[in-house]
Amino acid sequence: MSAAGLNIALVGNPNCGKTALFNQLTGARQKVANYAGVTVERKSGSFTAPSGRQVRVVDLPGAYSLQSVSPDERVTQAVLQGRYPGEAVPDLIVCVADATNLRLHLRFVLEVRRLGRPMVLALNMMDAAARRGIRIDVAALSQRLGMPVIETVAVKRGGARALVAAIDGGEPVAAPAVPDIDDLHVEVRALLAVTVVMPAPTDGRDDAIDRIALHPVLGVLLLALTMFLVFQAVYAIGKPMTDAIADGFGTLGGVVGEWLPEGPLRGLVTDGLVAGLGTVLGFLPQILVLFFFILLLEESGYLPRAAFVLDKLMVSVGLSGRSFIPLLSSFACAIPGIMGTRSITDPRDRLATILVAPLMTCSARLPVYALLIGAFIPHRPVLGVFNLQGLALFCLYVAGIAAAMLVAWVAKRIGNARQERALLMELPSYRWPHWRDIALGLWERGAIFLKRLTGVMLALTVLMWAICTFPAPPAQATRAAIDYSIAGYIGHSLQYLFAPLGFNWQISLSLIPAFAARETAVATLATVYAVGGEEGAALQSALASHISLASALSLMVWFAFAPQCMSTLAIIRRETQSWRMVALSFGYMFVLAYAASFLTYNVARWLA
Repeated sequence: MSAAGLNIALVGNPNCGKTALFNQLTGARQKVANYAGVTVERKSGSFTAPSGRQVRVVDLPGAYSLQSVSPDERVTQAVLQGRYPGEAVPDLIVCVADATNLRLHLRFVLEVRRLGRPMVLALNMMDAAARRGIRIDVAALSQRLGMPVIETVAVKRGGARALVAAIDGGEPVAAPAVPDIDDLHVEVRALLAVTVVMPAPTDGRDDAIDRIALHPVLGVLLLALTMFLVFQAVYAIGKPMTDAIADGFGTLGGVVGEWLPEGPLRGLVTDGLVAGLGTVLGFLPQILVLFFFILLLEESGYLPRAAFVLDKLMVSVGLSGRSFIPLLSSFACAIPGIMGTRSITDPRDRLATILVAPLMTCSARLPVYALLIGAFIPHRPVLGVFNLQGLALFCLYVAGIAAAMLVAWVAKRIGNARQERALLMELPSYRWPHWRDIALGLWERGAIFLKRLTGVMLALTVLMWAICTFPAPPAQATRAAIDYSIAGYIGHSLQYLFAPLGFNWQISLSLIPAFAARETAVATLATVYAVGGEEGAALQSALASHISLASALSLMVWFAFAPQCMSTLAIIRRETQSWRMVALSFGYMFVLAYAASFLTYNVARWLA
């Protein structure tokens, strides 16, 4: 270690507030990469201490023990022990513990202390401990552990000031060498007996809520009702804002079209950029509403309980309760959901979760659903309370979940399922969501969507406009000009494959860029119909006049089960290190989507 710099590692159990503390210390000075040779995420940052010393911080993956089981825990163990290739040995270990749950977290602290490295214990969530009447003798705990013990509140501004002062106060001193303790639980109980006064082992309010939230019947009903209301809110709150954005871009396209002279440039701007990007951007409010409720459930401490409630059901189909949170993350995007499977210790459970995660309805599908539901499902109340469009959206999400359960069940029957293991996981205390963290999460997700909109989608929109416009029709042309374009020829060729599903050539064409990013299907349809002479009508009206309800339902079902985008296939390859798993994942989803769409189209035609 140099006099001018300090390398510290943050470590702790999941749900201890470690990442919030990392954000408090480093702010925007962060970068994310992977550890060399593995897919485990490496998050690092830096800050300048009051003395001017530069402090570099690594946020290690959460771990319950140094007796490594999962890939995350193995990396944490190797870095702390100074034996991970290419990783600097930390000058100081900051072990973060939840002050309201020291019975669990102190066990890990004692394990880390065995390493004999310089160490500081950060008692986080001290404000929550005080509200529960928990009193901690910090001086006595520091003396018994032989290391500095600092109080922190990671979610409050300035809540890490004392920790920064302790880090900056001098050279780190190694924790005293201690003999191995045969029973860490005995040592934890001894520490708690002399340093902590706790009115009750658990929070009475948590127990009262959990009597319903963890009930085997009422808990499942509560979860189903919660998710149902979330999808109703997507339409009730997001739809008016979506309509306003669509109207605004329609006006903008008309104004810009009047300024520009007739020619290719005018077509590119109005039919390509404004029609394509404006249509997709209009669905941002609905995406943010969905993210808002997912973040709300996560911040409140409800999600681990949902995993616990669903464990028995998920075990019956070949998964585990630990699969729930990665699968829920896949509603935002399958990529972080697949990466989240690293916390699943059983290799078979992890692989099964990776294969079914793309069936969860990611946010990229939401613009397609919103477009088709708005065009073909009437906006009318159901039972005087619910909205038929929100109900249709809920059914599409349920279809993805049901398909995932079915695929996992089949995989369990084909493979030799191992003996089922009990689910052991921490249930954090309920807490009021911190609105700053929710706002930051919404900002990050909105920024990701906009980055895709101005990056991949902008390029694809321009490309689609070009192939829809050129070459120009011959002088003796009798059909629409777009039929003679490159897009027209490609679309008509693909229609032979997708005609049994009720897809016209425009829809068949839109499935190609959807492989790069699913929401680009909307921009593609907007461009195709605008270039084809539908610029005077909204895209939903154009679809309603060109395809039947049976075709629309078939297309919704296709996107419910459609093969993954390229990015998802890339992350499956990276996480499994197997091209065979990539081919299996893409192949079974294509067959499932084709069969389900074919059945939907023909049943809908028969009923009509």
